[in-house]
Amino acid sequence: MSGPTTRVLTVLELLQAHGQLGGGELAQRLGVNRRTVRRYIRILEDLGIPVMTEQGRYGGYRLVAGFKLPPMMFTNEETLAISLGLLSAKQLGLTDAAPAIASVQAKLERVMPDKLKGRARAISETARVILPRKEPNLDEHALDTLATATETARSVHFIYHAPQHPEMERNIDPYGLVFRQGRWYVTGFCHLRSAMRSFRLDRISEVQLLADRFTRPADFDAAEFLHQSFMAWNNTHAVSLTFHTDPATLASLFDPGEYCRDGIQQTADGLLMETHVDSFEWFASWLAQLTFTFTIHSPAELKHAVKAHATRLLDSCQ
Repeated sequence: MSGPTTRVLTVLELLQAHGQLGGGELAQRLGVNRRTVRRYIRILEDLGIPVMTEQGRYGGYRLVAGFKLPPMMFTNEETLAISLGLLSAKQLGLTDAAPAIASVQAKLERVMPDKLKGRARAISETARVILPRKEPNLDEHALDTLATATETARSVHFIYHAPQHPEMERNIDPYGLVFRQGRWYVTGFCHLRSAMRSFRLDRISEVQLLADRFTRPADFDAAEFLHQSFMAWNNTHAVSLTFHTDPATLASLFDPGEYCRDGIQQTADGLLMETHVDSFEWFASWLAQLTFTFTIHSPAELKHAVKAHATRLLDSCQ
């Protein structure tokens, strides 16, 4: 929490969301003592917000029946989070993202106080969120449909277009969606293979919701499953290279655990990374963004990809 004002607004949000809360629970949620909670309640009452206090073992605080919090009372931090979220959404491959985002911004501005409205507009005009370029999807509604299926725990049917393989129909129970390195992935239980699988959305078409329901495993982490899948896939390419920099500089650019199971090894020449990638071309373009030198040990295909990328960059300067 950033201060008393934010905590007072949080008390109001909690009471509207939960109906009634005891003083002890409010104190625990806010990280304050019961006396401070009572002071926050008095502030709400001074603002004209009707709060009922019930004594006894099962007592607590609740809003007067029928009272509703105005829908858009945002703090500066919340306004920043919403504005940056809308900026990011433009690059995440959402269907009709531009008109949808414009509509959301217009609705927010209609109910925001002038001060917050000005802050939201300033953020959208001056801030930029640069994410990896998204691969185009075969089915422009695939992300929307899969998000609905994941939320409602409904199975889906689609056609998967794997490279160098015939088209194949799949039925899966989608457990989660992950955006990684410019691509969307759906992770879940594949009925064809009777096992967990991950699928790239840019290789999926004709996604359809099915009537079948499923139960998602407790504490399932789609991002972690996808990460482990990358490490285990046989169709990825092993690469080995040394970064000529210090650990702090390297860690500021990416999380080693995102790319290699065993992390980064310190050697006399620098920081050795041995990992797997599914595209030499993509990895070459990523390496080209580094601000320090590196040495590629293997394979030769990665060296060729880096040279080809460097040639394209040099040709752009002519």
